[in-house]
Amino acid sequence: MATIDPILQKVLEAVPFRLSPDDGPEAVRKALRDLPRTPLHPGIRTQDRTVDSAAGPIPIRIYWPAEHSGPAPVLLFLHGGGFAAGDLETHDGTARQHAVGAEAIVVAVDYRLAPEHPYPAAVDDAWAVLTWIAEHADEFGGDPHRLAVAGDSAGGNLAAVLTQLARDAGGPELKFQLLWYPALTWDTTLGSYTENAEAPILDLAAIAGFSAWYAPDLDLTDAAGLPATLAPSRAASLAGLPPAHIAVAGHDPLRDDGIVYGELLAAAGVEVSVDHAESLIHGYLGYAGVVPATTEAMDRGLSALRAALHA
Repeated sequence: MATIDPILQKVLEAVPFRLSPDDGPEAVRKALRDLPRTPLHPGIRTQDRTVDSAAGPIPIRIYWPAEHSGPAPVLLFLHGGGFAAGDLETHDGTARQHAVGAEAIVVAVDYRLAPEHPYPAAVDDAWAVLTWIAEHADEFGGDPHRLAVAGDSAGGNLAAVLTQLARDAGGPELKFQLLWYPALTWDTTLGSYTENAEAPILDLAAIAGFSAWYAPDLDLTDAAGLPATLAPSRAASLAGLPPAHIAVAGHDPLRDDGIVYGELLAAAGVEVSVDHAESLIHGYLGYAGVVPATTEAMDRGLSALRAALHA
């Protein structure tokens, strides 16, 4: 296996960070919020709104790219953080990068977090916002016929789940799914869980802790018996899903989740590309713009998304 990118390694040594549930949800949320961040694309216009749902209002933030002619494609973006951390602020820069890179309106979702709001609260919130976008896109300059979903880590899981829900409900029609180092299988027998058990940012113990917070009432040791709205790889069929770009990192316990899901999608006739950044780690989008290798990996995914939305 390739070693960790040397520039990234230096950044990790200078700014140590690990996602860990050990000290409780508020501690991990604060640790993620307190990471140093460089303002990105500050000129983008944004607006904070809420979407009504059966469980109450869901905060969202809409990002508009540079001037464009006619309705713009719309991307629903779902942040990572182990289903327990992350919000509109922690991933504001990433959302801005997606708006610029995809030349699309981005709608970021502040979904409810575990353990206070376990599965399927996050799924319900994401679905409520997706259906709202499909119905109201024209109100904020969006094209309801050019919709896509994207997410990183836990958000990648939710994005994959949405594609299956949309297919099964007969809409909204989605043009693309962009999954950044997603959690998809809950199958810890995959090789990457052993190889990267002590990986930077996210290790095996943290995955177990966050999973227990998110799905406390499910037997996570029985991966084959999990519902597809938790583990998308468990769907009875993956046929008819939108084209996908799945980005995985060599030094990530979740690496093989993305690789396996890519193989399953391809076997079901879904157009898919799997980008294996062998020298990178879980959460690498957070270093895009600072570490060249992470910026290049981000650009590959955003280029695929842009091509699909502007075809």
